[in-house]
Amino acid sequence: MYQDGDVILGGLFQVHFFTVFPDLNFKTEPEPPHCEKFDMESFQQAQTMAFAINEINKNPNLLPNITLGYHLYDNCVRLGMAFRAAISLASGTEESFSSLNCTGPPPVIGIVGDPSSTPSIAISNVLGLFRVPIVSYYATCSCLSDRKKYPSFFRTIPSDAFQVRAMVQILRHFGWTWVGLVYSDDDYGIYAAQSFQQEMQVFGHCVAFSEILPHDNNHRDIQRVMGVIQASTARVVVVFSTSSFLLPLMDEVVLQNITGKQWIASEAWATSPVYHTPRFLPFLRGTLGIAVRRGKIQGLHDFLIRLCPSNDQRNNMLRIFWENMFGCSFETGDKDGEQVKKVCTGQEDLNTTDTPYTDVSGLRAAYNVYKAVYALAHALHDLMQCDEGRGPFSGNSCANIINLKPWQLVHYLQKVNFTTGFGDHVSFDKNGDALAIYDVLNWQPSSDGSISIYTVGVVNEGAATGMVFTLDEEAIYWNFETKKPPRSVCSESCPPGTRRATRKGLPVCCFDCLPCGDGEISNTSNAIECAMCPDEFWSNTDKDHCFCALVMVIFALHHNTPIVRANNSELSFLLLLSLKLCFLCVLLFIGPPQLWTCQLRHAVFGISFVLCISSILVKTMVVIAVFKSSRPESKGAMKWFGAAQQRCTVLVLTALQVVICAVWLSTASPTPHKNNQYIRSIIVYECAIGSVAGFSLLLGYIGLLAAVSFLLAFLARNLPDNFNEAKFITFSMLIFCAVWIAFVPAYMSSPGKYAFWITGGHICPKVLHYPFTSREKH
Repeated sequence: MYQDGDVILGGLFQVHFFTVFPDLNFKTEPEPPHCEKFDMESFQQAQTMAFAINEINKNPNLLPNITLGYHLYDNCVRLGMAFRAAISLASGTEESFSSLNCTGPPPVIGIVGDPSSTPSIAISNVLGLFRVPIVSYYATCSCLSDRKKYPSFFRTIPSDAFQVRAMVQILRHFGWTWVGLVYSDDDYGIYAAQSFQQEMQVFGHCVAFSEILPHDNNHRDIQRVMGVIQASTARVVVVFSTSSFLLPLMDEVVLQNITGKQWIASEAWATSPVYHTPRFLPFLRGTLGIAVRRGKIQGLHDFLIRLCPSNDQRNNMLRIFWENMFGCSFETGDKDGEQVKKVCTGQEDLNTTDTPYTDVSGLRAAYNVYKAVYALAHALHDLMQCDEGRGPFSGNSCANIINLKPWQLVHYLQKVNFTTGFGDHVSFDKNGDALAIYDVLNWQPSSDGSISIYTVGVVNEGAATGMVFTLDEEAIYWNFETKKPPRSVCSESCPPGTRRATRKGLPVCCFDCLPCGDGEISNTSNAIECAMCPDEFWSNTDKDHCFCALVMVIFALHHNTPIVRANNSELSFLLLLSLKLCFLCVLLFIGPPQLWTCQLRHAVFGISFVLCISSILVKTMVVIAVFKSSRPESKGAMKWFGAAQQRCTVLVLTALQVVICAVWLSTASPTPHKNNQYIRSIIVYECAIGSVAGFSLLLGYIGLLAAVSFLLAFLARNLPDNFNEAKFITFSMLIFCAVWIAFVPAYMSSPGKYAFWITGGHICPKVLHYPFTSREKH
């Protein structure tokens, strides 16, 4: 298609899906290749460029006194056709030139297109040498962001680097860590697949399989890819491909009745109407996809339906469109041996049609075309506004529209900054990329049996805000019986108390959950390693907490549970409290002796130990009473060991120690004392205990209770094991008594026996903490 003007813009569009090449007999000049299978949506994009140029020509504030024209070519989804068209646009198609000094504007000042990455790479490699500005509306390969290789390439669609990050955000949101990957055998698919795999590794996700779509649509290769998809445990399949590459695979999906897969569509096919027919509905409904931002273009619909065919051969694309739209032909008579049933009159009404051509409700690629045309127009407008002597080029010169150089327009295109009528901001970063904004789409069944597209989220990545991802999960249709998102993981998460062990030869997402060893814990899901409990601590049964200092807290939080109640919770609390006091009394032995610390040291120590051992003694008595009461002759024994009696026994036994301490402190209280009897040259500042008898009585009472506890526990050691702590108490008290028997005489007979000291036994039910001693002189 073409339209004359003072300045011409070129355009490349995929108006047909396939190219048919003539036979080469090497005897005559070959006929030009022709294209088949008309694409209404792509033709709408081409007409959007024509509409944008007409709109600019009517705008008195943009490019006044300049009329834009256009030359639009069909690339037929073939690299050779696209490259031939681009070279024709850049060099012109005239066979003779009237201006021998080569003045005047170039044949085209810029090209809108190509929509595919591979042709864009090839075209930019050549036309970039001459700095011809190229603004693609659908080529997304991240490789095109390389400014050194492609210095004059721009695009109004975000790079695949942004698209990949957006897709991985969707996978992370639903916890899909195990996904399949299918991609087309072109630069778009290959580069997108590489970026996708790298981004998945960053977040610890895995690609279950990676399959490439055959370039020649070989049926055997298609079946092999389908076999891999079916055999994989991954229920989510991500596809980076154009519609034309993917169509044979989807035909095979229908043929083999493949269901139970969640398809994730890249922007190249997420909005393609080819798959929205009832034939694909049972298999592709529920598909999630990424699509470029949808826009609105005022007046476009009216422009599209006013289109009329032309007899001009340079506008033959209009005739082809008309024939495909109305199923008629402008030719009469036989055509390829078949009788033409209907002749086109050119008066057919486009208002009566309902095709992707007239549907302007979801303009995405067409909206990018619109922005690309306006970007070139604004760049040319800024170029013409230059004041001579204040220009950006050599000698502060400005560009001359009569002798315009393409690289001069590139300079202004890089600085373009405007807002569309829809309210979207258009500018390019240093790599020529547009702002990254995507819609998240969901394919849902419609009332007529076809597929409708609904926007369910937005992904917006800005330089200042980073990636912002919003999703309306309630609006998503899922193509599964549960109507919920599927699970797609190689291995389920390891719960706390276990660690991950990767399976040999498989990705990191495939692992076994091994329980932590004794004394080790993991308190998070999917822990890589189990952590050792600190000294004096041990792991609980679930291996998710270390316990000892927290035993009292655990007992308190679970005091109504059967296991705590069966272990005599009140006595357990008293025992734990006394153990804490035993440790805390050590603080009184720190620092130089003072009157109040000397008085409290042994008193607090003695009372704490009696509270501890009396609790153990009563627990032992209760154990014996419980098992004795099971005999007929002893059924009334438990009435003497109720909760009140247990508390009173502990309090009475502890009160006796309190009385001993009170008498001792009131009659012969310990006091600070400077002692130089050990070594004449050294003065030891210590606490004199005052009364040896009082101190001995304090220790003797503790020893008496320990001995009785040991004796009772020893006698009850052979009772049934259920809730029988007698064996553990026997062992604990045996060690306790052994330490006291060995330590006290040795300590009392050693020099400096009156220096302050402490000995303690940390006894927990079923857990033994060995006694420790501290001896210190000042």
